[in-house]
Amino acid sequence: MPATQRPIQRPVQRPIQRTGQRPRRTTASRRIPLPHWRDMDVVLLAAVLALSVLGCVLVWSATAERDALTGGDPRAFVIKQVVNVLIGLVLFALVVVTDHRWVRILAPLGYLAAVGGLVLVLVMGTTINGSRSWLMIGGTSFQPSELAKFAVVVGMALVVAERSEGRWRDRVAGADVVLMLAVAGVPAALILAQPDLGTMLVLTATVFGVIAASGAHRRWLVGLAAAGVSAAVLAVAGGVLKAYQVDRFLAFTDPSLDPRGAGYNVEQARIAVGNGGLFGQGLFQGSQTQSGFVPEQHTDFVFTVAGEELGLIGAAAIVALLGVVLWRALRIAAASDDVFGRMAAAGIACWFGFQAFQNIGMCLGIMPVTGVPLPFVSYGGSSMFAGMLAVGLLQNIHLRTLSGPSARLAPQQRVLVRG
Repeated sequence: MPATQRPIQRPVQRPIQRTGQRPRRTTASRRIPLPHWRDMDVVLLAAVLALSVLGCVLVWSATAERDALTGGDPRAFVIKQVVNVLIGLVLFALVVVTDHRWVRILAPLGYLAAVGGLVLVLVMGTTINGSRSWLMIGGTSFQPSELAKFAVVVGMALVVAERSEGRWRDRVAGADVVLMLAVAGVPAALILAQPDLGTMLVLTATVFGVIAASGAHRRWLVGLAAAGVSAAVLAVAGGVLKAYQVDRFLAFTDPSLDPRGAGYNVEQARIAVGNGGLFGQGLFQGSQTQSGFVPEQHTDFVFTVAGEELGLIGAAAIVALLGVVLWRALRIAAASDDVFGRMAAAGIACWFGFQAFQNIGMCLGIMPVTGVPLPFVSYGGSSMFAGMLAVGLLQNIHLRTLSGPSARLAPQQRVLVRG
């Protein structure tokens, strides 16, 4: 071959990539380092632990002098609540360490389990305070509707993720909204059949929040709001609500209508909170609390214990800690680089936010008495387990965001694609 002649170099052929198709990840890009425990959202975890500790103390104070309730053991309920917290932390850890892909795979199974529990309640459940919402398992009561909240949030997030990931569009379609409503509709119908009005209100607010966060068209939000108001009016006019539920709403508008009946809880709760003043009467020293004037004070009305014995300062601290939980949940939702994580975190924030507002509001007399627990503070295993599962999922989403592809980009290069 002559010296001046050079071998012909053919251009390297690269596979044609269609518009909108995601580039294939190389082997190096797939090797994402596993996040360390120290990378968890410490602020969120600290707020949840602080609320749990405060809850144990308040439950102890609310039940220590109730011999008829504790059977003579003043520490009976606080020991049970500590056990509930520990079990909840185990569930929290299991969700945190579970691979994100398995969370999505197991989500349908969790949803079916929650629906199955709600069906069992209607078949063999126990009626407490007019609501058939409890299953008795080995002498311990369990409320499936609490876990149904978590299942609905995860289920709706999974629907949005499966139908929108990899698609280039600005908002979810009408068919996606219908599917989300179908996912929420089955548990909602079973909860309404119990009937558990408090859980139904929380679930409705959560569903509305998830649909709003998904980017659904405004007409869907307006239509859902109008449908909710219409359903409430028809429920009252058609006699769907039971007599005690109607009495609670009437007592909310005017507690003096029945001060010894439906209005008793509201009146005593207001007195307890008002007695606290700025610094409170001291732990185990509240006159209303230690005398047992406030019914269900270790569960639905636990905030009145804080108001009376810790005063405005202690009550405000609980509100502030709950605000921190909501803030971190919204931060995690905004930072998430996948649709599932963003929708699930936003749904959990809506769930915690409205439930806390409803519980504190009924203790202050600005919301009707519906019987919902204060997240991480009220006594009860079902609520604690569901809350810890939700916080574990928040931490799982946070850790995945730190180790995901967007974590290696500069802040100005990160783009959140709406579903």
